[in-house]
Amino acid sequence: MAERDPGGDTRPAADVAIAELYAAHWTGLVRLAWLLLRDDLAAEEVVQDAFIAVHRRWDSLRSHESAAAYLRRTVVNGARSGLRHRGVEERYLSREQGEPGGPARRTEASAESHALESEATSSMIEALGRLPQRQREVLTMRYYLDLSEAEIADALGISAGTVKAHAHRGLAALRDRMEVAR
Repeated sequence: MAERDPGGDTRPAADVAIAELYAAHWTGLVRLAWLLLRDDLAAEEVVQDAFIAVHRRWDSLRSHESAAAYLRRTVVNGARSGLRHRGVEERYLSREQGEPGGPARRTEASAESHALESEATSSMIEALGRLPQRQREVLTMRYYLDLSEAEIADALGISAGTVKAHAHRGLAALRDRMEVAR
């Protein structure tokens, strides 16, 4: 059931549309996921999973024009899931490290950990990371992806008024933290 596009392509319409979305949005979505997760590999995996989900549901989307918004929402939800999973792992590892002779017991952080920590110590990123999750998501989408309040509200499944409130509170908290850091 392949459709022919004006360029003569005989791939299914979903394949062509996803390829175009991928070319247009991959980089921005990976950056969004990274800002939420702070992990390159996890960010790329979340975005890839989002594209797979959109491709799988292409025929059931209400509007193919809203596929980019659906992708953003899927990336945000995937990042949330990744953060929950990371929390479970960290709690497990902290319990294991507390046991003498446990398999995850370390005496000192690795050189890789030191290098990654020193690279990621930008004061703004650090301050952003201390914000509550919803404020961090709103500010990241607003100032990094340059999305409107309506687009952010759609991506997060909240009202535009809630987006404004989270943005206001988040900016105030960032301002306070940056002034203290000086």
